[in-house]
This record gives sequence, structure tokens and C-alpha cells, in this order.
Amino acid sequence: MIIDLTVSIGPDTYAPPSVNRPVGITVRTKEPGWQVTEVQMALHTGPHVDFSKHYRVDGETAERVALDRVVGIARVFDLGQLDPGHAISPDELAAADPGIRPGEIALLRTAWTDRAWGDFPRYYVDSPTCSPAAATWLVSTGAKAIGFDCFPEEAAKRADYRPADFIVHRIIGDGGAVLMQQLTAIDALPAGIAIQFAAAFLKFEGAEGAPARFFAVV
Repeated sequence: MIIDLTVSIGPDTYAPPSVNRPVGITVRTKEPGWQVTEVQMALHTGPHVDFSKHYRVDGETAERVALDRVVGIARVFDLGQLDPGHAISPDELAAADPGIRPGEIALLRTAWTDRAWGDFPRYYVDSPTCSPAAATWLVSTGAKAIGFDCFPEEAAKRADYRPADFIVHRIIGDGGAVLMQQLTAIDALPAGIAIQFAAAFLKFEGAEGAPARFFAVV
């Protein structure tokens, strides 16, 4: 069975606070049955993956990241329904550790996207986050990709953040893992066992991130 872990996006979907604009959608038709849609959006709106070009001049870009870094065995860290603004700690991760192994993919369930997606700006500004210490803990497991069903970077809640404030992005990206954001329905996955997961992202040249379709096969 294929389980879709991707939120939908549309004209009422807003980008994070630094952009704070809805997805621009223009539908063009010539006659019934023929349609071409134009979309204008930040690459970090909705379900997406982040690469190190997002915060570093010499960082990786989408076309240089192999798919095997976001496809493979994944395990769920079920943290329950975390309160708004809660910062995930290393102790919480250790308690929820499903036995993650080097080269696998870590999926963190907070249930935030399930509860708040579509309620902007609340989705972003009230989201649980990942503490820098927790990000370091995750990288230490050897996980090759780390996915969140929330908006994990505390600094990004502010429209005036500075690139140097992207601490969690830096820890995860410089630690060799791909950061994945805005997953949903992680509670539909079995906790504690290995599952097949994929984050199929668009191959934009020179892009620091890319929209993605997240799914698991169980």
C-alpha cells in the first residue's frame, strides 16, 4: 500500500514569513478540454526538500543531489502531538528512537501539519521546532535524510531572520543529511519498524530547494 505523506497546495497556500505570499496560479484555456496552468511560488512553500545552497554560497543544488539520498529505509520517531512552540529535545528523540541506523531516513511525527496546515500564518509561527541540540543528535545517528511534519527552524518564524540564524538547516545539511519539511499523515505509518520511503523532488538547476512528493510503501 502506498501512503501519501504530502500536503496539498493551492491559491490559499502561503509561503513562510520571510516571503508571506500566496501561491500564484493562473489558468489559461483556449477551448474546453485544453488548459495550461502557470504557477508562481517560493520553492520552500508546502512540501519540499532543502539543500545547503539555501544557506551557503558553495552549497549543493537540486540537480546535484542524487535521489538515493531521499529514497530508502525510513523509521518513525513518534513524538506524539506536540504543543505549539515546543522545541524538540535530544532526550525526547532518544526516548522515541525506533532504532534508526546509519544510512536510513528519520521521520519525526509531531502531528502539527495534520492539525494546522492551511491556517496561515499560525502554521508557521506557532509550529513546534527542532532545537539545535536535537538536530545534532539526529545527525549523529547517521540518518541520510530527516523529515518533519512541522516548521522546524525557530529563526524562520521571523520575517527578518538572517542566514546565520539558520542553525538547524546548517547542522542537518552540513552533517550530510537532506532536510525535508511539511510532511503529513506520518501517524499512518507503523512506528518502530523499517518502511520504504521516497521524496521525489523536482530537478531545478541551481535551486537551493525543491517541491517534493513524499510517500511510503508499507
